[in-house]
Amino acid sequence: MRAIRIHDPSGIDGLRLEEVPSLTPGPGQVRIEVHAAGCNFPDTLMLKGVYQDKPEWPFTPGKEVAGYVMDVGAGVDGFAPGDRVMALVGYGGFAEEVTVIAEEVHKIPDAMDFMTAGGFALTYATSYIALRHHQIHLEPSEVLLVLGAGGGVGLTAVEIGKILGATVAAAAGSAEKLALAKQYGADHLINYRTESIRDRVKALVGGADVVYDPVGGDAFTQSLRCINTDGRFAIVGFASGDIPQIPANYLLIKNISAVGIAMSGYRLRQTELMGNMFPTLLGWYAAGRLKPHTSFQFPLEQTAEALQTILDRRSTGKVVIRVRGVDSGVMPPDLA
Repeated sequence: MRAIRIHDPSGIDGLRLEEVPSLTPGPGQVRIEVHAAGCNFPDTLMLKGVYQDKPEWPFTPGKEVAGYVMDVGAGVDGFAPGDRVMALVGYGGFAEEVTVIAEEVHKIPDAMDFMTAGGFALTYATSYIALRHHQIHLEPSEVLLVLGAGGGVGLTAVEIGKILGATVAAAAGSAEKLALAKQYGADHLINYRTESIRDRVKALVGGADVVYDPVGGDAFTQSLRCINTDGRFAIVGFASGDIPQIPANYLLIKNISAVGIAMSGYRLRQTELMGNMFPTLLGWYAAGRLKPHTSFQFPLEQTAEALQTILDRRSTGKVVIRVRGVDSGVMPPDLA
């Protein structure tokens, strides 16, 4: 089978399309014929060896996939060859096949094509957990400030925040990304290239009850200065490349909670939570309440260009790899 591989921490330039042996599912695993795979900012960090999850070299990156079940390992119930599924994987997604534990595989609605499904799982799961986390627990009457609101995870946070009944202030770095956030339900828009987040939030809504931050850097610092008493800060990532420091007195004075949301921890240690979450998310999709946005699609051999699009901040919503031709996934192939 074909797979994107990297042999050392050389970043995007080290990616190569190679032929590798086909896979065999072990006990408790499902083997998936991959048709689409989502690109995410953490993929770019793994290529440099600076992400918290560090596979042994060489490896295939890619953290989420969609396709058909090919076969299952011993002890797996509920899946059969030909099932249309999505899955979260630690890595290995940019390939024609992947094996994954059954708990991380989810059947997809009939109306969801593979390109949508391939970019769905990671970002929506991240935002759902962040906003429903027991320490965050966004309430319908509250104000949610979303940083990076036009990006992969940020746009899903805008959507889910509106579903949960919050007033959403969307902050992004361009008019294009803010216009997209408005289409997805944002009540207020802040361009942090030209405006002060702190001043605009205070002028628009008085302050934020919950901040959703995949950006870090100066945006984090400004948001900390406009959060309300008893506010909660969901730290999702540092796409800006700048990891901020939190003055402890800020947390103390306003009783602020800062909560880290690392999906890798939830994937491997809280499988029951993950399993219960996806029926809700996919139910919202089937009901038309979630409308995943993909701005770029690339074939497998252009995976490096796809990831560079994210680093260049040219994308909105998701970037997805089309692994196998143009199959939408509406009808399963003959896998016999």
